[in-house]
Amino acid sequence: MSDSKKPTAVLLMAMGGPDSLENVEPFLLDVRGGRPTPPELVEEIRERYRATGGKSPAVGISKDVAKKLEQRLNEAGGDRYRVYVGLRHWHPFIKETYADLLVDGPQQIIGLCLAPQQSSLSTGAYRKKVEEAQAALQGDAPVSYVGSWHRHPGLIAGIVENIRQALLKFPADVRATVPVLFTAHSLPERIVAMKDPYPDEVKGTVDAVKALLGTQPTRFAYQSQGRSSEPWLGPTVESAVDELAREGHRQVLVAPIGFLCDHVETLYDIDIELKQYAAGRGLQLERIAMLNDSPALIDTLASVLKAHESSHCSIS
Repeated sequence: MSDSKKPTAVLLMAMGGPDSLENVEPFLLDVRGGRPTPPELVEEIRERYRATGGKSPAVGISKDVAKKLEQRLNEAGGDRYRVYVGLRHWHPFIKETYADLLVDGPQQIIGLCLAPQQSSLSTGAYRKKVEEAQAALQGDAPVSYVGSWHRHPGLIAGIVENIRQALLKFPADVRATVPVLFTAHSLPERIVAMKDPYPDEVKGTVDAVKALLGTQPTRFAYQSQGRSSEPWLGPTVESAVDELAREGHRQVLVAPIGFLCDHVETLYDIDIELKQYAAGRGLQLERIAMLNDSPALIDTLASVLKAHESSHCSIS
């Protein structure tokens, strides 16, 4: 290391979300790459945020994760690590955060996407934003990126514990037979032709969790498909609920293993929309708690970062 007194900057990256109902439209404008959003769609999305607290909780949760992770990384003493949050589609934008962290003169920057499964359309897009910031701001600190951590033992153990806790919401005599419906955010089907790792990594997370659940019945479906006309990855969560109802099930536990924290895709798409859909078919639907800023996630992220530093040092 060139200067042991210089900090290591950890840049946590996430999609972000609107911090008020007024900012739903500009947020969507950024998500859509500058293409205007039809007014009726803006109002529909705004209603979803209105029904779930008036803003996205994901930004605040990400900042809490950053604060706790910084404390965890520095618990041996000193302040070698500084942890920052940069968002892809809202403030603080990745470029804004990159400018802030350069002021602290880091010896190196480690990019870590708050998404365990890698995809060129999601995690790859975060890296592109960092590269754009580097080019614009002329930062000279070397940047490396944490790779996939979709099967990290800490992540899997945290999800399994949350599933076991959530199963307690059901009557004791049925818990062992309640199907666990794993979900991940759908992406356009064209990623399959691109040999994108996302579908395989999602399956890898599911398989690792299933291995610890034993005989608990499980299913998998994609949720929150986009509004574009192109085909999206399936099956859909609605079709999975339909199938469970046809088979005579009366309960289902949703485990969104493709997400780390609460946001509109869990608080509305599952807790309101899918819950109502399931109720209409005679099913009691519950959801596991997200990892959010829990000790399980903080410990996992710290472990992931330490492993990355070790491997990066050994090959650089």
